Amino acid sequence: MSDLVKFVQDEFVTKKDFPEFNSGDTITVYYEIKEGEKTRTQFFKGVVIQKRGAGITQTFTIRKMSGSVGVERIFPLNMPALQKIELNQRGKVRRARIFYFRDLTGKKAKIKERRR
Repeated sequence: MSDLVKFVQDEFVTKKDFPEFNSGDTITVYYEIKEGEKTRTQFFKGVVIQKRGAGITQTFTIRKMSGSVGVERIFPLNMPALQKIELNQRGKVRRARIFYFRDLTGKKAKIKERRR
């Protein structure tokens, strides 16, 4: 049964070519919004808190500060509305899921840049 599911995923789901990113990285996600009959592109720039799932069900969570309020958004990686992902800065973190980042404020909420 799992072979059949994997076959259908490989055949019918279109893979988009996005850059490789991990938690702690700062990225900008451009996605399409439909308002009535019009469509427009909106972007969401923030720090990747987690990546979860595998294959077609893979999702990632981005957190940004809007004023003094933290905003998180979950994006499926295979969402048709995703247009592109820009990698702005690589972050140096030790964990795959940085939920502790939610509690940090001020200078402590900065993530060091990872050198290549």
